Amino acid sequence: MTGVQNSQATPEVRGLQAPTYDAPDLKLPSHEGPQFDAIMVGAGFAMFGSPEGPWNMARRAEVKLGPRLKVHAVIDPNEPRARACLDEKAKVFVRDSYKDTVILPNLAAYADKVKAGAAPVPKAVFVASPPQFRGGLESHTDLEVQINKFFPDSAIFVEKPIATGAPWDKSVNQSKEVGAILEKQHKGVVSVGHCLRYLKSAQLLKKILEDNNLTVMATFGRYIMSYELAVKPEFWTLSKCQGPIIENGTHLADLCRYFGGDVDLDSLSAHAIEADEKLGHLVKLGFDESVIPPNERIPRVTQASWKFTNGAVGTLLHGLILHDGDYAIELEVYADGYQFILQDPYGEAKLLVRRPGSAEFEVIDTPNDDPYYNEMSNFIDAVEGGDDPRILSGWDDAAKSYEFTWAIRNASEKSSAERRQRQGVPAPSA
Repeated sequence: MTGVQNSQATPEVRGLQAPTYDAPDLKLPSHEGPQFDAIMVGAGFAMFGSPEGPWNMARRAEVKLGPRLKVHAVIDPNEPRARACLDEKAKVFVRDSYKDTVILPNLAAYADKVKAGAAPVPKAVFVASPPQFRGGLESHTDLEVQINKFFPDSAIFVEKPIATGAPWDKSVNQSKEVGAILEKQHKGVVSVGHCLRYLKSAQLLKKILEDNNLTVMATFGRYIMSYELAVKPEFWTLSKCQGPIIENGTHLADLCRYFGGDVDLDSLSAHAIEADEKLGHLVKLGFDESVIPPNERIPRVTQASWKFTNGAVGTLLHGLILHDGDYAIELEVYADGYQFILQDPYGEAKLLVRRPGSAEFEVIDTPNDDPYYNEMSNFIDAVEGGDDPRILSGWDDAAKSYEFTWAIRNASEKSSAERRQRQGVPAPSA
């Protein structure tokens, strides 16, 4: 089985390069219909793109909606950054979507405009602010609670992870409380951007499991970054993004959960190569790490293993190891008689399947697949009653993945502390 296609043709995507989608003649069936009023929270890389990877929430909404998209506001306290992003939008095929966009420092300022009759209630709120400023209940983290307060009927699309707060137990518990608030009070669709669930290869794997009544026995995920282009100091600072597993490896941790089910967190163990170890020295960092205190520097490699609650076993390897080019990402899933390998999810994604009775792999190609577009398309279909309204990652499920990644970080830090004690090595100082 080869050549699985998107239901709506999208421009070609390759590797970790974000597609430009800047085609004046690009016309999809979803471009026909009423105006889609939206606001965008956050003017950083996740919303408007970066040189490091394919993440670009706004661009996927533009492709899905075309000229129907009307962005009434970008919410970001950094006005120059937001203005620079809007200046770039004046050059793309949906430039009219942004011609009247205003820049506001907070959500309340837009709510005031709505109350005054100067702006419409948004049909959707796209959220890509830094995760340390969302997913909680404090005045500086309660973004989703504010959205629910001001716009209880508006759909919400939130980038992953849902939070990166500390201390970990407070942040995890608050994220669950936010989920309870949304479940009880919010009337709009809520989707969290764990995009790899939306890969066509991931959906094919899920279907084979279901069609053959298979129970997953083991998962093994490998997520190795090309770290050279990761230049945001926040990513490399533990107190900001809370480490690479929580902020980055969450993609594959979530995918392990998607196939294996809930994790027995008490069974989890993990080890790391820390920044202060000999193997933790990286030769091609794209910024000066000396600005980060030694005790705040993130681990270079983390390996974790656990039991799922159904008895299956799981393993995850995450590393900041490669230079240049694409990441190296792969997920293996095993069931009685079956081996699945999901390869290259950000590039030319494909699924390899070994079935009972054969030692050969069936290779299932999924050309030009873009999981970021797929999740955005599903979200908008859920809002408007379109062809594929499935939300594969809701808030409560995303909260479980968030808790899981914190458990991995905590376990790796515990093992590192025990190793230092055995070896008589002091912990890095501030």
